[in-house]
Amino acid sequence: MTSPTTETCVAPAAAGTATVLARTCAAEWTRLWTVRASVWFLLAAAVLMVGLGTLLGFEAAADPADLQGEPAWQTAQFIAMPAQFALLTFALLGVTSDYATGGIVPTLQWTPRRTVLFLARTLVTVSVATGAGVLLALAAGTAAFTTSSSALTLRLEDGVDMVGTVAFVLAAGTSLAVGLGFLMRNTAGALVSVFLVVLVLPLLLPAFGDWMTTVAQLLPGSGVTYLLLGEPKDRMTEASSITVLLVWALGSLLLGWLRLVRDDANR
Repeated sequence: MTSPTTETCVAPAAAGTATVLARTCAAEWTRLWTVRASVWFLLAAAVLMVGLGTLLGFEAAADPADLQGEPAWQTAQFIAMPAQFALLTFALLGVTSDYATGGIVPTLQWTPRRTVLFLARTLVTVSVATGAGVLLALAAGTAAFTTSSSALTLRLEDGVDMVGTVAFVLAAGTSLAVGLGFLMRNTAGALVSVFLVVLVLPLLLPAFGDWMTTVAQLLPGSGVTYLLLGEPKDRMTEASSITVLLVWALGSLLLGWLRLVRDDANR
């Protein structure tokens, strides 16, 4: 008589962090394009940047004396200033839409490693928004040159500088928006906060004296204005602008990550 045999069940090995991150990034990429409002904001940024580039090119062609020889890429950098808000809203909705619909709960059931989810959502959202902004800036500069009847120039070195500046500004700005989205979990509140620190307060505070002007220089909107427009030259520098943007971007991401890993998703 043979003795019964026992079978040992071996649990499957847990996937490594890199594998989970790659899978989560793929899922986040798919989810990002299912947010219909996000797609509309990308289209708005495209229409705004390419349309303004075309119009400014026609303006240069109509009055070439003042703009003769000016780089078309400078036009694209100027256009990126107003267009950034469509991209900031795009990045913000990439985070807060999941809280608005309650989808964050099944998302965390699918990816319970919250830090991995945070990294994946941040990487995908910031990369898409920044990449789209850079491509649209290139399209805007090309459109301005094409419609300027050669009044504007299209030098490669100017284009490289423009791409670097726009990419950094958009990456820092969309990182700020993503961090605030994770921190506040509310589209309206996060959107108002972004507009306050990027647009409203940097313009409003200097009207109240030198002390408030100093405070305004510590806001990300002042750094964006200096890097894209070169203003104000007497109070800001490139180094201070970059530092301010990095501090705000990294600080908001840190606060957003802390809330994600410590608080319940539905609170």
